[in-house]
Amino acid sequence: MFEQCFKNIDDILFKDAGASNELDYVEQTSWLLFLKYLEDLEANKEMEAELDGQTYTHIIDKAYTWSEWAYPTNSDGKLDHEKAKTGDDLKDFVDLKLFPYLKGFKEKAESPDSLEYKIGEIFGEIRNKIQSGYCIRDIINIIQTMSFQSQEEKHELSSLYENKIQNMGNTGRNGGEYYTPRPLIKTIIKTIKPKIGDRIYDGAVGSAGFLVEAFDYLKNSKQLNVDDMKKLQEETLYGKEKKPLPYVIAIMNMILHGVEAPNIIHTNTLAENISQIQEKDRYEIIIANPPFGGKERAEVQQNFPIKSSETAYLFLQHFIKSLKAGGTAGIVIKNTFLSNGDAFGVRKELLESCNLYAVLDLPAKVFTAGVKTVVLFFKKGEPTKKIWYYQLNLERNLGKTNPLNEGDLAEFLEYQASFKESDNSWFVNLDDIDPETLDLSAKNPNKSDEVIHRTPEEIMNEMYDLDKQSADILTRIKEFV
Repeated sequence: MFEQCFKNIDDILFKDAGASNELDYVEQTSWLLFLKYLEDLEANKEMEAELDGQTYTHIIDKAYTWSEWAYPTNSDGKLDHEKAKTGDDLKDFVDLKLFPYLKGFKEKAESPDSLEYKIGEIFGEIRNKIQSGYCIRDIINIIQTMSFQSQEEKHELSSLYENKIQNMGNTGRNGGEYYTPRPLIKTIIKTIKPKIGDRIYDGAVGSAGFLVEAFDYLKNSKQLNVDDMKKLQEETLYGKEKKPLPYVIAIMNMILHGVEAPNIIHTNTLAENISQIQEKDRYEIIIANPPFGGKERAEVQQNFPIKSSETAYLFLQHFIKSLKAGGTAGIVIKNTFLSNGDAFGVRKELLESCNLYAVLDLPAKVFTAGVKTVVLFFKKGEPTKKIWYYQLNLERNLGKTNPLNEGDLAEFLEYQASFKESDNSWFVNLDDIDPETLDLSAKNPNKSDEVIHRTPEEIMNEMYDLDKQSADILTRIKEFV
Protein backbone atom coordinates (compact mmCIF):
# COMPACT_ATOMS: atom_id res chain seq x y z
CA MET A 1 0.00 0.00 0.00
CA PHE A 2 2.75 2.47 0.98
CA GLU A 3 4.63 1.85 -2.26
CA GLN A 4 1.62 2.99 -4.26
CA CYS A 5 1.31 6.02 -1.99
CA PHE A 6 4.85 7.09 -2.82
CA LYS A 7 4.22 6.63 -6.53
CA ASN A 8 1.06 8.71 -6.34
CA ILE A 9 2.91 11.49 -4.51
CA ASP A 10 5.65 11.50 -7.16
CA ASP A 11 2.98 11.76 -9.88
CA ILE A 12 1.51 14.83 -8.17
CA LEU A 13 4.92 16.46 -7.75
CA PHE A 14 5.75 15.73 -11.38
CA LYS A 15 2.74 17.81 -12.44
CA ASP A 16 3.64 20.70 -10.12
CA ALA A 17 5.92 23.42 -11.50
CA GLY A 18 7.96 23.74 -8.32
CA ALA A 19 9.48 20.25 -7.96
CA SER A 20 11.64 19.45 -10.96
CA ASN A 21 13.52 16.20 -10.23
CA GLU A 22 13.92 13.20 -7.94
CA LEU A 23 15.92 15.24 -5.43
CA ASP A 24 13.00 17.66 -5.05
CA TYR A 25 10.53 14.78 -4.80
CA VAL A 26 12.41 13.28 -1.85
CA GLU A 27 12.82 16.65 -0.10
CA GLN A 28 9.16 17.69 -0.44
CA THR A 29 7.86 14.26 0.52
CA SER A 30 10.20 14.31 3.53
CA TRP A 31 8.93 17.45 5.24
CA LEU A 32 5.30 16.42 4.84
CA LEU A 33 6.02 12.89 6.09
CA PHE A 34 7.93 14.37 9.01
CA LEU A 35 4.96 16.46 10.15
CA LYS A 36 2.63 13.46 9.93
CA TYR A 37 5.20 11.48 11.92
CA LEU A 38 5.24 14.16 14.63
CA GLU A 39 1.47 13.90 14.96
CA ASP A 40 1.65 10.13 15.44
CA LEU A 41 4.67 10.39 17.76
CA GLU A 42 2.94 12.87 20.06
CA ALA A 43 -0.22 10.75 20.08
CA ASN A 44 1.84 7.74 21.22
CA LYS A 45 3.63 9.75 23.90
CA GLU A 46 0.34 11.14 25.19
CA MET A 47 -1.07 7.61 25.42
CA GLU A 48 2.02 6.36 27.27
CA ALA A 49 1.79 9.28 29.71
CA GLU A 50 -1.86 8.57 30.43
CA LEU A 51 -1.06 4.92 31.19
CA ASP A 52 1.55 6.12 33.68
CA GLY A 53 -0.93 8.58 35.24
CA GLN A 54 0.99 11.59 33.92
CA THR A 55 0.19 14.56 31.69
CA TYR A 56 2.00 14.95 28.36
CA THR A 57 2.89 18.45 27.14
CA HIS A 58 2.73 18.65 23.35
CA ILE A 59 5.66 20.05 21.39
CA ILE A 60 3.53 21.53 18.59
CA ASP A 61 0.87 24.16 19.35
CA LYS A 62 -2.63 23.01 18.42
CA ALA A 63 -3.01 25.39 15.43
CA TYR A 64 0.06 23.85 13.78
CA THR A 65 -0.65 20.19 14.41
CA TRP A 66 -1.28 17.93 11.42
CA SER A 67 -4.87 17.22 12.51
CA GLU A 68 -5.61 20.94 12.71
CA TRP A 69 -4.10 22.52 9.58
CA ALA A 70 -3.50 19.52 7.28
CA TYR A 71 -6.30 17.07 7.92
CA PRO A 72 -9.08 18.33 10.22
CA THR A 73 -11.83 15.73 10.58
CA ASN A 74 -15.55 15.79 11.30
CA SER A 75 -17.46 13.60 13.77
CA ASP A 76 -17.29 10.69 11.29
CA GLY A 77 -13.48 10.84 11.18
CA LYS A 78 -13.49 12.03 7.57
CA LEU A 79 -11.91 15.19 6.16
CA ASP A 80 -13.88 18.27 7.21
CA HIS A 81 -14.02 20.17 3.93
CA GLU A 82 -15.29 23.32 5.63
CA LYS A 83 -12.24 23.53 7.91
CA ALA A 84 -9.66 22.06 5.54
CA LYS A 85 -7.54 24.60 3.70
CA THR A 86 -6.81 24.12 0.01
CA GLY A 87 -5.55 26.09 -2.98
CA ASP A 88 -3.96 29.47 -2.26
CA ASP A 89 -5.18 29.45 1.35
CA LEU A 90 -3.25 26.26 2.06
CA LYS A 91 -0.10 27.39 0.28
CA ASP A 92 -0.13 30.77 2.06
CA PHE A 93 -0.56 29.06 5.44
CA VAL A 94 2.36 26.70 4.75
CA ASP A 95 4.71 29.41 3.47
CA LEU A 96 3.78 32.34 5.70
CA LYS A 97 2.78 30.71 8.98
CA LEU A 98 3.73 27.01 9.29
CA PHE A 99 7.36 27.18 8.14
CA PRO A 100 8.23 30.36 10.14
CA TYR A 101 6.62 28.84 13.26
CA LEU A 102 8.55 25.57 12.95
CA LYS A 103 11.80 27.37 12.11
CA GLY A 104 11.49 29.22 15.44
CA PHE A 105 11.91 25.98 17.39
CA LYS A 106 15.68 26.17 16.91
CA GLU A 107 15.86 29.30 19.07
CA LYS A 108 13.47 27.97 21.72
CA ALA A 109 15.01 24.51 22.11
CA GLU A 110 16.89 23.80 25.33
CA SER A 111 19.46 21.54 23.65
CA PRO A 112 20.77 20.79 20.13
CA ASP A 113 20.13 17.12 20.93
CA SER A 114 16.39 17.68 21.38
CA LEU A 115 13.65 16.93 18.88
CA GLU A 116 12.56 20.57 19.11
CA TYR A 117 15.98 21.69 17.86
CA LYS A 118 15.86 19.20 14.96
CA ILE A 119 12.45 20.57 13.96
CA GLY A 120 13.84 24.11 13.91
CA GLU A 121 16.91 23.07 11.92
CA ILE A 122 14.91 21.21 9.29
CA PHE A 123 12.43 23.99 8.63
CA GLY A 124 15.14 26.61 8.73
CA GLU A 125 17.02 24.88 5.93
CA ILE A 126 14.34 23.82 3.46
CA ARG A 127 11.38 25.57 1.89
CA ASN A 128 8.13 24.48 0.38
CA LYS A 129 8.71 24.14 -3.36
CA ILE A 130 5.20 22.94 -4.20
CA GLN A 131 3.64 25.86 -6.03
CA SER A 132 0.06 24.66 -6.16
CA GLY A 133 -1.96 24.53 -2.96
CA TYR A 134 -4.19 21.98 -4.66
CA CYS A 135 -1.17 19.70 -5.12
CA ILE A 136 -0.30 20.12 -1.44
CA ARG A 137 -3.86 19.11 -0.54
CA ASP A 138 -3.69 16.01 -2.75
CA ILE A 139 -0.38 14.94 -1.18
CA ILE A 140 -1.70 15.53 2.35
CA ASN A 141 -4.70 13.31 1.60
CA ILE A 142 -2.35 10.50 0.58
CA ILE A 143 0.03 10.90 3.53
CA GLN A 144 -2.96 10.85 5.90
CA THR A 145 -3.40 7.18 4.99
CA MET A 146 0.21 6.40 6.04
CA SER A 147 0.58 5.42 9.68
CA PHE A 148 3.69 5.29 11.88
CA GLN A 149 2.03 3.36 14.69
CA SER A 150 3.32 -0.23 14.40
CA GLN A 151 6.86 -1.54 13.93
CA GLU A 152 5.73 -3.29 10.72
CA GLU A 153 4.49 0.00 9.29
CA LYS A 154 7.69 1.80 10.25
CA HIS A 155 9.77 -0.98 8.68
CA GLU A 156 7.86 -0.82 5.40
CA LEU A 157 8.03 2.96 5.30
CA SER A 158 11.77 2.96 6.04
CA SER A 159 12.41 0.42 3.25
CA LEU A 160 10.43 2.45 0.75
CA TYR A 161 12.18 5.65 1.83
CA GLU A 162 15.53 3.92 1.27
CA ASN A 163 14.38 3.06 -2.26
CA LYS A 164 13.57 6.72 -2.88
CA ILE A 165 17.04 7.72 -1.66
CA GLN A 166 18.58 5.12 -3.97
CA ASN A 167 16.59 6.46 -6.92
CA MET A 168 17.77 9.94 -6.01
CA GLY A 169 21.34 8.66 -6.00
CA ASN A 170 20.85 7.28 -9.50
CA THR A 171 19.60 10.56 -10.96
CA GLY A 172 23.05 12.00 -11.54
CA ARG A 173 23.74 15.63 -10.71
CA ASN A 174 24.45 15.73 -6.95
CA GLY A 175 22.30 12.72 -6.13
CA GLY A 176 25.05 10.13 -6.26
CA GLU A 177 26.94 11.65 -3.33
CA TYR A 178 24.01 10.88 -1.02
CA TYR A 179 23.86 7.15 -1.61
CA THR A 180 26.34 4.40 -0.75
CA PRO A 181 25.20 0.88 -1.76
CA ARG A 182 23.68 -0.73 1.32
CA PRO A 183 25.32 -4.16 0.76
CA LEU A 184 28.70 -2.42 1.00
CA ILE A 185 27.72 -0.54 4.18
CA LYS A 186 26.41 -3.72 5.80
CA THR A 187 29.64 -5.54 4.96
CA ILE A 188 31.77 -2.76 6.44
CA ILE A 189 29.72 -2.88 9.65
CA LYS A 190 29.88 -6.69 9.85
CA THR A 191 33.64 -6.47 9.40
CA ILE A 192 34.08 -3.94 12.23
CA LYS A 193 31.48 -5.57 14.54
CA PRO A 194 30.31 -2.61 16.69
CA LYS A 195 28.78 -3.35 20.08
CA ILE A 196 26.41 -1.59 22.46
CA GLY A 197 28.42 1.08 24.27
CA ASP A 198 30.51 2.06 21.23
CA ARG A 199 30.04 5.60 19.95
CA ILE A 200 29.74 5.47 16.17
CA TYR A 201 30.45 8.51 13.98
CA ASP A 202 30.03 9.57 10.36
CA GLY A 203 31.29 13.08 9.66
CA ALA A 204 29.99 13.05 6.07
CA VAL A 205 26.62 11.56 6.90
CA GLY A 206 24.76 12.11 3.59
CA SER A 207 21.45 10.24 3.84
CA ALA A 208 22.65 8.51 7.06
CA GLY A 209 22.97 5.11 5.40
CA PHE A 210 25.93 4.12 7.60
CA LEU A 211 24.15 5.15 10.80
CA VAL A 212 20.81 3.47 10.06
CA GLU A 213 22.56 0.24 9.12
CA ALA A 214 24.63 0.43 12.31
CA PHE A 215 21.41 1.00 14.27
CA ASP A 216 19.76 -2.06 12.70
CA TYR A 217 22.89 -4.17 13.26
CA LEU A 218 23.11 -3.27 16.95
CA LYS A 219 19.35 -3.58 17.49
CA ASN A 220 19.52 -7.17 16.25
CA SER A 221 22.93 -8.05 17.72
CA LYS A 222 21.47 -9.34 20.99
CA GLN A 223 18.41 -9.12 23.22
CA LEU A 224 18.50 -5.48 24.30
CA ASN A 225 17.31 -4.42 27.73
CA VAL A 226 15.86 -0.98 28.53
CA ASP A 227 19.28 0.53 29.30
CA ASP A 228 20.76 -0.89 26.09
CA MET A 229 17.93 0.57 24.00
CA LYS A 230 18.24 3.97 25.67
CA LYS A 231 21.98 3.97 25.00
CA LEU A 232 21.42 2.93 21.38
CA GLN A 233 18.81 5.66 20.88
CA GLU A 234 20.63 8.51 22.58
CA GLU A 235 24.36 7.85 23.01
CA THR A 236 25.55 5.71 20.10
CA LEU A 237 25.03 7.25 16.66
CA TYR A 238 26.51 10.62 15.70
CA GLY A 239 26.80 12.45 12.40
CA LYS A 240 27.52 15.76 10.70
CA GLU A 241 26.28 17.01 7.35
CA LYS A 242 27.05 20.22 5.48
CA LYS A 243 24.27 20.43 2.88
CA PRO A 244 20.59 21.13 3.70
CA LEU A 245 18.95 18.45 1.53
CA PRO A 246 20.93 15.42 2.76
CA TYR A 247 20.66 16.75 6.31
CA VAL A 248 16.87 16.69 6.13
CA ILE A 249 16.87 13.28 4.44
CA ALA A 250 19.27 11.90 7.06
CA ILE A 251 17.03 13.05 9.92
CA MET A 252 13.92 11.57 8.27
CA ASN A 253 15.70 8.35 7.36
CA MET A 254 16.87 7.76 10.93
CA ILE A 255 13.45 8.62 12.36
CA LEU A 256 11.77 6.11 10.04
CA HIS A 257 14.26 3.48 11.18
CA GLY A 258 13.32 4.14 14.80
CA VAL A 259 15.75 6.80 16.09
CA GLU A 260 13.47 9.44 17.60
CA ALA A 261 15.92 12.37 17.94
CA PRO A 262 18.96 11.71 15.72
CA ASN A 263 22.29 13.16 16.88
CA ILE A 264 23.04 14.73 13.51
CA ILE A 265 24.47 18.24 13.40
CA HIS A 266 24.08 20.53 10.41
CA THR A 267 27.61 21.86 9.99
CA ASN A 268 30.64 21.82 7.69
CA THR A 269 32.81 19.16 9.33
CA LEU A 270 35.92 20.46 7.57
CA ALA A 271 35.43 23.96 9.00
CA GLU A 272 36.52 22.60 12.39
CA ASN A 273 40.19 22.86 13.29
CA ILE A 274 41.32 19.30 14.00
CA SER A 275 43.95 20.52 16.49
CA GLN A 276 41.04 21.42 18.79
CA ILE A 277 39.53 17.91 18.82
CA GLN A 278 39.64 16.66 22.41
CA GLU A 279 39.24 13.21 23.93
CA LYS A 280 35.52 13.80 24.59
CA ASP A 281 35.09 14.44 20.86
CA ARG A 282 36.51 11.07 19.85
CA TYR A 283 34.71 7.87 18.88
CA GLU A 284 35.26 4.13 19.14
CA ILE A 285 34.07 3.55 15.56
CA ILE A 286 34.06 5.73 12.45
CA ILE A 287 32.33 4.57 9.27
CA ALA A 288 31.94 6.90 6.31
CA ASN A 289 32.07 7.55 2.59
CA PRO A 290 33.36 11.13 2.46
CA PRO A 291 32.82 13.09 -0.76
CA PHE A 292 35.78 12.92 -3.10
CA GLY A 293 36.62 15.15 -6.03
CA GLY A 294 35.36 18.20 -4.18
CA LYS A 295 37.44 21.26 -3.52
CA GLU A 296 37.80 23.25 -0.33
CA ARG A 297 38.87 26.88 0.04
CA ALA A 298 42.28 27.88 1.38
CA GLU A 299 40.87 29.04 4.74
CA VAL A 300 39.29 25.61 5.29
CA GLN A 301 42.57 23.89 4.48
CA GLN A 302 44.20 25.89 7.30
CA ASN A 303 42.33 23.63 9.75
CA PHE A 304 44.57 20.71 8.77
CA PRO A 305 48.31 20.08 9.19
CA ILE A 306 48.45 18.51 5.73
CA LYS A 307 46.96 20.98 3.25
CA SER A 308 44.91 19.68 0.31
CA SER A 309 42.07 20.96 -1.83
CA GLU A 310 40.76 17.37 -2.11
CA THR A 311 37.92 16.97 0.39
CA ALA A 312 38.50 13.24 0.91
CA TYR A 313 42.09 13.81 2.10
CA LEU A 314 40.89 16.43 4.59
CA PHE A 315 38.13 14.14 5.83
CA LEU A 316 40.60 11.30 6.34
CA GLN A 317 42.75 13.55 8.56
CA HIS A 318 39.61 14.50 10.50
CA PHE A 319 38.68 10.85 10.97
CA ILE A 320 42.15 9.83 12.14
CA LYS A 321 42.12 12.64 14.70
CA SER A 322 38.52 11.84 15.78
CA LEU A 323 39.21 8.14 16.41
CA LYS A 324 39.90 7.01 19.98
CA ALA A 325 43.03 5.03 20.75
CA GLY A 326 42.09 1.43 19.98
CA GLY A 327 39.14 2.59 17.87
CA THR A 328 38.40 1.19 14.41
CA ALA A 329 37.41 2.85 11.14
CA GLY A 330 36.03 1.70 7.79
CA ILE A 331 36.32 4.46 5.19
CA VAL A 332 35.36 4.37 1.50
CA ILE A 333 37.77 6.45 -0.58
CA LYS A 334 38.81 6.81 -4.22
CA ASN A 335 41.48 4.24 -5.09
CA THR A 336 43.91 6.94 -6.27
CA PHE A 337 44.48 7.77 -2.58
CA LEU A 338 46.69 4.68 -2.42
CA SER A 339 49.20 6.04 -4.93
CA ASN A 340 48.54 9.73 -5.63
CA GLY A 341 51.53 11.94 -4.84
CA ASP A 342 49.23 14.63 -3.44
CA ALA A 343 48.05 12.15 -0.80
CA PHE A 344 51.56 11.15 0.31
CA GLY A 345 51.43 13.14 3.55
CA VAL A 346 48.03 11.75 4.55
CA ARG A 347 49.14 8.17 3.74
CA LYS A 348 52.23 8.69 5.89
CA GLU A 349 50.12 9.98 8.78
CA LEU A 350 47.70 7.05 8.44
CA LEU A 351 50.46 4.43 8.38
CA GLU A 352 52.35 5.94 11.33
CA SER A 353 49.41 6.61 13.66
CA CYS A 354 47.13 3.71 12.70
CA ASN A 355 47.32 0.06 11.76
CA LEU A 356 45.91 -0.07 8.23
CA TYR A 357 45.16 -3.76 8.54
CA ALA A 358 42.95 -4.33 5.48
CA VAL A 359 42.11 -2.81 2.10
CA LEU A 360 39.04 -3.91 0.13
CA ASP A 361 39.56 -3.14 -3.57
CA LEU A 362 36.19 -2.61 -5.30
CA PRO A 363 35.18 -2.76 -8.98
CA ALA A 364 34.52 0.50 -10.80
CA LYS A 365 30.76 0.16 -11.12
CA VAL A 366 29.96 -0.27 -7.42
CA PHE A 367 29.01 3.40 -7.58
CA THR A 368 26.79 4.72 -10.35
CA ALA A 369 29.39 7.33 -11.32
CA GLY A 370 31.80 4.50 -12.18
CA VAL A 371 34.55 5.78 -9.85
CA LYS A 372 37.03 3.13 -8.66
CA THR A 373 37.07 2.96 -4.87
CA VAL A 374 38.64 1.07 -1.97
CA VAL A 375 37.63 0.61 1.66
CA LEU A 376 40.31 1.32 4.25
CA PHE A 377 40.05 -0.58 7.53
CA PHE A 378 42.34 0.77 10.25
CA LYS A 379 42.80 0.80 14.02
CA LYS A 380 44.17 3.81 15.90
CA GLY A 381 47.18 3.63 18.17
CA GLU A 382 49.82 1.45 16.56
CA PRO A 383 51.75 1.80 13.27
CA THR A 384 51.08 -0.34 10.22
CA LYS A 385 53.44 -3.28 9.65
CA LYS A 386 51.59 -5.28 7.03
CA ILE A 387 48.36 -4.87 5.06
CA TRP A 388 45.92 -7.55 3.94
CA TYR A 389 44.35 -6.81 0.56
CA TYR A 390 41.22 -8.31 -0.95
CA GLN A 391 40.32 -7.63 -4.56
CA LEU A 392 36.65 -8.07 -5.41
CA ASN A 393 36.59 -9.74 -8.83
CA LEU A 394 33.10 -10.39 -10.19
CA GLU A 395 32.14 -12.43 -13.22
CA ARG A 396 29.46 -9.92 -14.21
CA ASN A 397 29.39 -6.22 -14.97
CA LEU A 398 27.77 -4.04 -12.33
CA GLY A 399 25.24 -1.34 -13.19
CA LYS A 400 21.95 0.28 -12.20
CA THR A 401 19.99 -2.84 -13.16
CA ASN A 402 22.63 -5.22 -11.81
CA PRO A 403 23.95 -3.65 -8.58
CA LEU A 404 26.29 -4.97 -5.93
CA ASN A 405 24.68 -7.44 -3.52
CA GLU A 406 25.71 -8.95 -0.19
CA GLY A 407 26.46 -12.28 -1.85
CA ASP A 408 29.19 -10.57 -3.88
CA LEU A 409 30.95 -9.67 -0.64
CA ALA A 410 30.44 -12.98 1.19
CA GLU A 411 33.91 -14.31 0.39
CA PHE A 412 35.52 -11.08 1.61
CA LEU A 413 33.65 -11.35 4.91
CA GLU A 414 34.71 -14.97 5.30
CA TYR A 415 38.36 -14.41 4.38
CA GLN A 416 38.90 -11.22 6.40
CA ALA A 417 38.01 -13.06 9.63
CA SER A 418 41.35 -14.91 9.40
CA PHE A 419 43.04 -12.74 6.75
CA LYS A 420 43.17 -15.71 4.41
CA GLU A 421 45.44 -15.60 1.37
CA SER A 422 43.93 -16.67 -1.95
CA ASP A 423 43.80 -15.76 -5.64
CA ASN A 424 41.93 -12.63 -4.61
CA SER A 425 43.73 -11.80 -1.36
CA TRP A 426 47.33 -11.22 -0.34
CA PHE A 427 49.61 -9.53 2.19
CA VAL A 428 52.01 -6.61 1.66
CA ASN A 429 54.71 -5.91 4.27
CA LEU A 430 55.30 -2.23 4.84
CA ASP A 431 59.04 -2.88 4.73
CA ASP A 432 58.58 -3.75 1.04
CA ILE A 433 56.92 -0.40 0.27
CA ASP A 434 59.08 2.37 -1.22
CA PRO A 435 59.35 4.97 1.60
CA GLU A 436 59.82 7.73 -0.97
CA THR A 437 56.38 7.17 -2.52
CA LEU A 438 54.47 4.99 -0.02
CA ASP A 439 52.62 3.57 -3.01
CA LEU A 440 49.95 1.25 -1.57
CA SER A 441 48.24 0.39 -4.86
CA ALA A 442 46.24 -2.83 -4.87
CA LYS A 443 48.45 -4.87 -7.21
CA ASN A 444 47.34 -8.48 -7.03
CA PRO A 445 50.48 -10.66 -7.25
CA ASN A 446 48.31 -13.63 -8.20
CA LYS A 447 47.06 -12.01 -11.38
CA SER A 448 49.12 -11.88 -14.53
CA ASP A 449 50.26 -8.43 -15.65
CA GLU A 450 50.52 -9.69 -19.21
CA VAL A 451 48.84 -7.36 -21.68
CA ILE A 452 46.95 -9.15 -24.46
CA HIS A 453 47.68 -7.34 -27.72
CA ARG A 454 45.36 -7.39 -30.72
CA THR A 455 46.63 -8.76 -34.01
CA PRO A 456 47.50 -6.29 -36.82
CA GLU A 457 44.50 -7.64 -38.75
CA GLU A 458 42.14 -6.82 -35.84
CA ILE A 459 43.56 -3.30 -35.58
CA MET A 460 43.24 -2.70 -39.34
CA ASN A 461 39.63 -3.93 -39.32
CA GLU A 462 38.74 -1.54 -36.52
CA MET A 463 40.42 1.36 -38.34
CA TYR A 464 38.44 0.48 -41.49
CA ASP A 465 35.17 0.46 -39.55
CA LEU A 466 35.95 3.82 -37.95
CA ASP A 467 36.86 5.35 -41.31
CA LYS A 468 33.60 4.06 -42.77
CA GLN A 469 31.59 5.53 -39.88
CA SER A 470 33.32 8.89 -40.35
CA ALA A 471 32.60 8.86 -44.10
CA ASP A 472 28.93 8.06 -43.49
CA ILE A 473 28.64 10.94 -41.01
CA LEU A 474 30.24 13.40 -43.48
CA THR A 475 27.89 12.24 -46.24
CA ARG A 476 24.84 12.86 -44.03
CA ILE A 477 26.15 16.31 -43.08
CA LYS A 478 26.58 17.24 -46.76
CA GLU A 479 23.07 16.03 -47.54
CA PHE A 480 21.68 18.10 -44.67
CA VAL A 481 23.56 21.24 -45.77
